[in-house]
Amino acid sequence: MRNTIGLLVSLFCLVLSCKEQGQMAGPQEAAQMKKVMSIHDEVMPKMGQIGKLVAELKPKVDSTEMGGKYNTAMKDLQAAHKGMMDWMKGFGDRFDPDEILNGKALSEQKQKWLDEEEVKVKVMRDHIHTSIAKAEALLGQK
Repeated sequence: MRNTIGLLVSLFCLVLSCKEQGQMAGPQEAAQMKKVMSIHDEVMPKMGQIGKLVAELKPKVDSTEMGGKYNTAMKDLQAAHKGMMDWMKGFGDRFDPDEILNGKALSEQKQKWLDEEEVKVKVMRDHIHTSIAKAEALLGQK
């Protein structure tokens, strides 16, 4: 009798464990997560470029009209950098590593969040590209 109860408890734990670990995201859900992460991966390397541009702009900031333009460009770059940091923190707070990296199935609420995060990451990407382009143009680099 003791062996039967032990076997049943073990079997129940095994089934429960497999059920929790075995749920994988559907193809569309997984593709959307990959898309969001690929946008992040596209602009993450730009953080170093933003830092360099801020360093170039900072000594040019003064009270002249041109100095004000440098200041505006610098503040926009800093806001783009902060946008990336804030997005990553918010995204990491909403999703666990298995959902992000391993295709773990998302709850209905988390799917809604992923839809929101896709919009946010695109806005963040565009802000980064725009702020870099404006700063480079102002500095005569492009």
